[in-house]
Amino acid sequence: MEDKKVLLTGGNLLQAHTWKGLLETHTITVELKGEALLGGVGELPVDMQNVELWVNKRDLTQAQSILETHNVERPQWTCVQCHEINHGNFEFCWQCSAQKSE
Repeated sequence: MEDKKVLLTGGNLLQAHTWKGLLETHTITVELKGEALLGGVGELPVDMQNVELWVNKRDLTQAQSILETHNVERPQWTCVQCHEINHGNFEFCWQCSAQKSE
């Protein structure tokens, strides 16, 4: 089985499917994880309500390049250390400097 990596994490299911379709037109296989959990909004913790786009590790760089070419804004992420919300382009938390976690 091939290694997979998280490409993006976000809470908008429609947007996630749009990104998935865009990447698949470039022959990149994309797996969505977490979309079934969105029905639990209000019942599940916030960090469990995200949709994740997973791609094969070998396709990660190409997928990132395609999304950047199409000016896809990366969704915000929550720091696992201090729980601060960070802009999607940040690789480190602006509050505590912890590295972005997958």
